Amino acid sequence: MTTTDLTAQTVELLQELIRNRCVNDGTAESGHEIRNADSLRQFLGATGLDMQQYEPTPGRASLVARIAGTDPNAPSLCLMGHTDVVPVNEAGWSNDPFGGELINGELWGRGAVDMLNLTASMAVAFRHLATSGFRPRGDLIYFAVADEESGSAHGMQWMADHERDAIMADYVLTESSGLHSGPSDAPFVGINVGEKGVAWRRVRVRGTPGHGSTPFKADNALLTAAAVVQRIGEYRPSPRFHELWRTTVESLGMPDDAQRELLDPGRIDDFLDALPIPGPGAFLHACTHTTFSCNTIAPGAEGDRQATRMKTNVIPDCVDIGVDVRTLPGETAADVDAHLRAALGDLYDKVEVQVVMNDPASISRADTPLWDALARSIARPFPTARPTPELVVGFTDSRIYREMGAVSYGAGLFSPDLDPSDFGRRFHGHDERIDVESLRLTTNLWLDVTRDLLG
Repeated sequence: MTTTDLTAQTVELLQELIRNRCVNDGTAESGHEIRNADSLRQFLGATGLDMQQYEPTPGRASLVARIAGTDPNAPSLCLMGHTDVVPVNEAGWSNDPFGGELINGELWGRGAVDMLNLTASMAVAFRHLATSGFRPRGDLIYFAVADEESGSAHGMQWMADHERDAIMADYVLTESSGLHSGPSDAPFVGINVGEKGVAWRRVRVRGTPGHGSTPFKADNALLTAAAVVQRIGEYRPSPRFHELWRTTVESLGMPDDAQRELLDPGRIDDFLDALPIPGPGAFLHACTHTTFSCNTIAPGAEGDRQATRMKTNVIPDCVDIGVDVRTLPGETAADVDAHLRAALGDLYDKVEVQVVMNDPASISRADTPLWDALARSIARPFPTARPTPELVVGFTDSRIYREMGAVSYGAGLFSPDLDPSDFGRRFHGHDERIDVESLRLTTNLWLDVTRDLLG
């Protein structure tokens, strides 16, 4: 089968996965990943391999397929892609976010970047290896997992807790790197070897209920919550440089004076403040700071009690603020608490801070056979390119695999014509899309790496 045929398969499968609308809004009833699990099960059916589908929560299905290795002592490799996508504001899109349309060489739709493009291309590569008679030395696993976008409770975390043997591997490839940076004649290609921690918090603010017609000196929980949001939004923690930061800066291809600013903890904040918006400043800031983002506000609820619907003529007595905290390597829950205390000042003792998620930052070693296989595979289409390790600012299911003892990298191989800043804005943003050339390169990458590592 030709590269063109495989790319066409990736395009067609990606279109189907986008159109299945597996939107995860954070509730147990959302996601409906069984639609994509069924599509992938049907696609892989031609391999004749045994596949297992796991559904810990109705509709939240994950799929596992395996090509057994010939040597029980050889390392195993898992190609893992999640099947859920985040919600979308359709009014902000230029094209149907669930149409999966191919327009001017780009495939549009929610999940085209995060990460159905990789999930689809992995499935195409896996099926081609299976049907072409590839016999790996170690097991090759394909894992299409639910619920990555909302913390993994119905997907990777459940599988790790209940079906560990079905998914365990020595090496894992998942989302998401593969962008080019630096000089065009000797570019760097990023490989995600680590990620910041995720420490979601719920800040509960209490007040005294009353009638909205008599607000004078009222103990209004919403007003206090507004002050909490303001203080967290204005909080500026000091920069901290992790072990991969210098490598990241050197791969950006920036002038020497800019690199000096970025590597100086006393000057980096002023440098970032001066950068234009939109631009790379938000990413560079997130790489070097603990970040806090107040993203939700809702009436508070306790235990089995339903949240009281907020009403215009009722002074609220309980408000919950959802805070997305992303931590740097080495930071603990106690550090998060100290940050919030510093941000809120006297308001800290007037609120309750509840832990929603508390997964620390994680990093895999880069001196591994999988890294070497990636370097050789990237060099096939780009002989002068060099893989470079990077720490990403979002979280992925890699964090759970690393806790299980696996080496896990976020990979991919995208067109050098893709601008990293523009591409980054497509994650969870409007007009998400991926070019066909990148789909071709990434499908081939999985084939090359698998053959190199396990062949």
